[in-house]
Amino acid sequence: MNATEATDFPPSLLDIALFYAEAGVDEAIGEQPVDRTQAPPSREPARSGADPAPNPAVAAAAPNQSLGQGQGQAQARVQLRPPAATGNALLSAAEVEGAASRAARACHTIPELEAAIKAFEGCGLKATATNTVIARGNPQAPLMIIGEAPGRDEDAQGLPFVGESGQLLDRMLKAIGRDEQNTYISNILFWRPPGNRDPSTEEILACKPFIERLIELAQPKVIACAGKHAAATLLGTTQGITRTRGRWHEYSRDGISIPAMPLLHPAYLLRQPGVKREAWHDMLELAAKLEQLGV
Repeated sequence: MNATEATDFPPSLLDIALFYAEAGVDEAIGEQPVDRTQAPPSREPARSGADPAPNPAVAAAAPNQSLGQGQGQAQARVQLRPPAATGNALLSAAEVEGAASRAARACHTIPELEAAIKAFEGCGLKATATNTVIARGNPQAPLMIIGEAPGRDEDAQGLPFVGESGQLLDRMLKAIGRDEQNTYISNILFWRPPGNRDPSTEEILACKPFIERLIELAQPKVIACAGKHAAATLLGTTQGITRTRGRWHEYSRDGISIPAMPLLHPAYLLRQPGVKREAWHDMLELAAKLEQLGV
């Protein structure tokens, strides 16, 4: 049982500890909270007759305070230009996406891209994640499965889709003759959102250039987008996944066009086993398309 399943109130210390662990808190620093976005006070005595010299760390942090501690620190690490006084959050997100795009475009092989993703500091999720989770399977495979974000097991092992939902995905793939030898599996996010919450728009934008470049370098023949966030990010769909699943779309970017199928996420199937019939129909559609393409 996790903290969200507790029924006693007030919660016990164990329930509270489990809640914080699920949210990504893994270390207690002190009895009093500390604002890490603020620079520590200077130990140098104030200069007489003059205003104290401005602290560059405070000046760099100030424009990012509206974004939250983790995101502001991440942006400082990628050395982005401080945003203008108006539209801070929007401009800052655009700058992060621009930095990610430049880093992704500089990569000409998948190993180079993996190294660039691990070195990227523009997504605040990295600060609370245990591992950077990129992909598993065969990067030369004709089928690429792209999910949403790592969960607890994926964060611990550093591989996508290895928990309970990943095991279900493996069984679904096996049923149509696919496995890690002929499938490449990744996510649109490379770090786990604390507590497995939905990713924010800013977090998706920070990672989107990398997954787009991974698709471009892997050159799959067919893409399956598992879950609403993957479908919306890569295919631009605005409808819910239950309406878009089972229908073919096109992933189009930079001159490439790849048939893409939105799928119900395996985690959703575990919560709603009554829709497995629809999921099986979609897997058969995937198998038929791959057979049609001769791959």
